[in-house]
Parts: sequence; C-alpha cells; structure tokens
Amino acid sequence: MGKIHFTPKDILQKDFKQKMRGYDPTDVDSFLDMVIRDYETFDKTIQQLQDENDQLRTKVDQLTKSGATVNNNVASPQMAQTRDQNQDRQPQSSAAQPDNATYINILKRLSNLENHVFGSNMNQNHNSDQF
Repeated sequence: MGKIHFTPKDILQKDFKQKMRGYDPTDVDSFLDMVIRDYETFDKTIQQLQDENDQLRTKVDQLTKSGATVNNNVASPQMAQTRDQNQDRQPQSSAAQPDNATYINILKRLSNLENHVFGSNMNQNHNSDQF
C-alpha cells in the first residue's frame, strides 16, 4: 500500500498563496472540505477493515489450534482404548494381529469424528473424489 502524504488535518490547515489571477478561495475551501470528508471516510473504512481482518485472523488461528487439539484429544484416547481392548483379547504369548473387525470399528469411529469436527462438507468432497 502506498504512503499517505496528507491527513485531513493537513488539508484543512493548508494555506494557498494568493496571486492576482488565482483561484477563488471559497471554491478551493469548499472543494478541500469535500476532500477532507472523503479522507475521513476512507480512514474510518480502512480502520474498520483492519480491525475485522485482525479479528478474522485471530479466529482462524483459534479454530486451527482447537481443531488440532480436538483431533489429538479425541483420537488418542480412543485409539489407546481400542489397543488396550485388543491386547486384553489376545493371548499373552501370541503376537497375533488385531482382527479386521477392530480396524473397521476404528475406521467407523474416525469417520464419525471427522464428520463431527469438519461437518457434512467433508462427506460431499470425499464422495466427489471417489468418482
């Protein structure tokens, strides 16, 4: 963004030298009054947009952090619980792999969590990616 050279106050306090065939001071003053009002409007608009931009950036950061926290906090205990359940089912001496039902159960839980966190938009995007 370019540097702003004048503030509304600078424009208001500017004195022009008068010459014999110069401009009408009343016309110049009325025009500069309009320019000042425009500058003030632009200044307010810019400030509002900057404030809104800051708020939105803060909200995006918060949502990003909370989304990551939710994913970690929800997925980790469920995965640990599922792992513990599988270990309880397996004989201690065997190193057998968890059965397919456990994987399906985990995938269903993960799908439900994703739908809850990201909403139904993810289903629509996921379904369109399959074709």
